[in-house]
Amino acid sequence: MNIFYGTGVAMVTPFHADGNVDYDGLRNLIEHLIDGGVEYLVSLGTTGESATLSEAERKQVWAFTAEVVNKRVGLVAGIGGNNTHEVVEQVKSFNTAGYDAILSSSPHYVKPTQEGIYQHYKAIAQQAKLPVILYNVPSRTGSTISAETTVRLARDFKNIIGIKEASGNFDLFNQLMRDKPEGFLFISGDDPVTLPMMALGAVGVISVIGNALPRQLSDMVRLLLNNDYNGAHKAHYSLIEFTRLMFADGSPAGVKTALKHLGICGDTVRLPLVQVGHTTAEAIVKETQSLA
Repeated sequence: MNIFYGTGVAMVTPFHADGNVDYDGLRNLIEHLIDGGVEYLVSLGTTGESATLSEAERKQVWAFTAEVVNKRVGLVAGIGGNNTHEVVEQVKSFNTAGYDAILSSSPHYVKPTQEGIYQHYKAIAQQAKLPVILYNVPSRTGSTISAETTVRLARDFKNIIGIKEASGNFDLFNQLMRDKPEGFLFISGDDPVTLPMMALGAVGVISVIGNALPRQLSDMVRLLLNNDYNGAHKAHYSLIEFTRLMFADGSPAGVKTALKHLGICGDTVRLPLVQVGHTTAEAIVKETQSLA
C-alpha cells in the first residue's frame, strides 16, 4: 500500500457565498494539490465539512472528485458516523470507482467502550469493498481507540490497513508501533506533530495545512521518508506559525482563508462553523504570502 506513504490532504469542500458547493473551486483545489506533489487526497473527511452535506451532495462531490482526479493520485473517501448500521449501509452502497480506500472515524458523541469500537469497525470491515483506514481523533469524538483495539483490528481484518492518528498521545503511539502487525500503516493526522510521529515510524500525514501549501508540506514529508532530518527540521520550523494560525479560529475556516488569498476558492463555511475573525485573517494572509 505504498500509495499511502507520503502526503495525503484532507480536502476542504469549497462553497459559494450562498452555501452551495462550488465545483469550479473544487476542481481548482484538486489541480492545486496534484501540482503540489501530494501522494493522495481525502474527499469529505472532517475538514471537508462532511457533517453539513446531505447524502445527495456527498455522492455528487465524491463522483466529481473521482472524475477530476482520474487516478492521477490516490483517493480516499471519508465515511464515518456513530450509527453503525447507517455507516455500514453507506460503505456497502459507496461507488468505489476511482477510489483506493475508505477513511472512517471512530463513532462520535456516544462514547462507546473499546469492545463497541471493535465491533463497529468489524461490521464495516466485513462489508467494505475497499481497504479501510481507521481514524482516531478523540478531541472530536469524545473517545479514544486504544493501541490494543487498533492492534486487535489490524490482526483480525486484513482489509483494515492503517490508522490516521490524531490523539496526540505519544504513549499510545509507542505501544502501537511496538505491537502492530508488519505493514500496518501508522499515519499522522495532526499537522503540528507530523515530524515527531514520523520519527517514531509514521509513513506520512493526512494534512489540513496541505490544502494551501501542498508543495512545502510534501517536500518536508519526503525529506522525513528519506531520513533527512536536518532538512526536514528547517521545513517544519518554517511551517509552525502557519499551522498554528490554521487552527486558531477553527478548522477548516483557517485554511479556507489561505485558499481564498491564493485564488483557489472562497472562504465560505457552513454553519455551525463560521469564518475566522478579522485579526486572524490578516495574520493568515501575511503568513501565506511569506510561504507561498
